[in-house]
Amino acid sequence: MRKQATFVASFGDNVLYTANALKKVHPDVPIVILKTNSCKLDFAGYPDWIILNFELTSPIHWLRSVFHLATSSHIFVDNYFGFLAAATFRKETICVQLWHAAGAVKKFGLKDPSIYYRTPRAQSRFQKVYDQQTHVVVGSEKMSEIFQQSFGIPAERILRTGIPRTDFFYDELTQQIVESDLAYHYPVIQKKHVILYAPTFRDDQLHVSKLALDLEKMYQAFHEDYVLFLRLHPAIQTDWKNHYPDFVYDVSHFPDVNHLLMVTDILISDYSSIPFEFSLLQRPMIFFAYDLEEYSRTRGFWENYDDLVPGPIVQTTDELIECIQKQTFQLQQIEEFAQEWNEYSQGQSSEQLVHALFSSSEQVLPQRSAEE
Repeated sequence: MRKQATFVASFGDNVLYTANALKKVHPDVPIVILKTNSCKLDFAGYPDWIILNFELTSPIHWLRSVFHLATSSHIFVDNYFGFLAAATFRKETICVQLWHAAGAVKKFGLKDPSIYYRTPRAQSRFQKVYDQQTHVVVGSEKMSEIFQQSFGIPAERILRTGIPRTDFFYDELTQQIVESDLAYHYPVIQKKHVILYAPTFRDDQLHVSKLALDLEKMYQAFHEDYVLFLRLHPAIQTDWKNHYPDFVYDVSHFPDVNHLLMVTDILISDYSSIPFEFSLLQRPMIFFAYDLEEYSRTRGFWENYDDLVPGPIVQTTDELIECIQKQTFQLQQIEEFAQEWNEYSQGQSSEQLVHALFSSSEQVLPQRSAEE
């Protein structure tokens, strides 16, 4: 075993912030990035890092990846990875979950309603994956409680250092660079306000030819003063035709949604985790929950949806338009929402995480049992 950090990235943003902090605080610790096909970040510009394609379609890279996983003192993951159920780590190996969401609306993990229809063998496999995690990083006590239930883990495995990528919202210089870059690619945002529509992933909508949001009505109501940025989940394939190219901009390919949030004036979401970070900007949100009853029945919410979300809930495009026109937003509720879900994310989360895991006192951190 070597003192080395190996990151398995399917989203990449928390990985990038953590790896950068590690490079700054402990430049002597080697960094390896195992990148899945779903990860949009390419980690370019880091010649000292080892970047490998973590897919069976790249057998050489796959074998090298297995070697690094087997010999690294610290392993970081940013999603559920089934291979962890079959991994035999040493007792002293630290495995950290950098979950890709700062908060949760819908249930997941062991609390996902669909798990009750899975076989006992499958449920056992899920638990084996969660048991490999010696630490789960959180930004709030609310998320700590959710992870303990979702992963079936004890409270001592929770690491309250904050969500690494939220450091971006406290970095004014980087924000200025990002806004300038977006203005270069989308010069229209210098003249008009931005509405970002970012719906969550739905299991029955892997292929989309028509959106629930009526783009024609949105165009008629707002094209003079606004542009509509559309960001769909990366797993969704679309073939819808954009009839309003001067109003609707498909930004689904953009690698970092937090960068888009910096130029967003109004967020339209539903059951996504994006509002948890957008709330740090103290800007209006609307929740377009057109299938609220069905989604609640099939996926389940952690608490009453009406009480959880910090903004008006609408179910039709007409209601959405009226809400924007009358500006019936809930800014006070957004501020309270931000404080509640981001209590540990205060601008130094990445470095706090690195100090907690790589300090001289790391031997006091929890380790997996011999049975695990």
